[in-house]
Amino acid sequence: MKTIAVILAGGAGNRMHSALPKQFLELAGKPVITYSINAFEQHPGIDEIAVVIHPAYMDVWEKIAATHQWKKINKVLEGGDERSDSTLAALQACAGLSEAHILFHDAARPFVNQRIISDTLQALEQFKAVTVAIPTADTILQTDNTQTTIARIPSRAFLRRMQTPQGFHLSVISRAYALAADDPYFQATDDCGVVHKYLPNEKIGLVEGEENNFKITWPEDLQRMEGLLK
Repeated sequence: MKTIAVILAGGAGNRMHSALPKQFLELAGKPVITYSINAFEQHPGIDEIAVVIHPAYMDVWEKIAATHQWKKINKVLEGGDERSDSTLAALQACAGLSEAHILFHDAARPFVNQRIISDTLQALEQFKAVTVAIPTADTILQTDNTQTTIARIPSRAFLRRMQTPQGFHLSVISRAYALAADDPYFQATDDCGVVHKYLPNEKIGLVEGEENNFKITWPEDLQRMEGLLK
């Protein structure tokens, strides 16, 4: 079965307060997006790579791609305003396949490694949907409707912080998004959330992530990554 990695780089990254989205900023002299592409390019279990880019930054992407010799990238797709638009662009590009394994990864998580990718692929042999996640060291609370007092404090033993990649059998994630299309109130921040809501009987497997596989969100995150590289 073909395995496709989708690098999601369609966001605008407004919280970084920079002229370029975070996936195109330089990290130790290289654009952030190149790190995750290299990780999937080097993994023997990945057959193809698709990159989803916001149309406003396609020229930036083309300049980056021109300086690399990636062999597995066979699709460059235009994303939209929402996170789910990027996933839909990838699913539409895969519409001709009867089945495949498809991994979605945030371009702003440059430190994904070979072990995480391998474990995700292995988990897809048991589950049709999987996510990388790590335990939370902090106690998490849930507020009341006014967001001024505590409503409950769930046990952190059962809490995880989700990361990417998130992997799926193509038929499952496509079915979940097809059902979501009929929901006028559809909202999604990640793809496992779509499967969990619209295919509630589909078990979603967990893959152990790593603290270094964090997502660049704020300017200080880039500085933290620079320190890790040193």
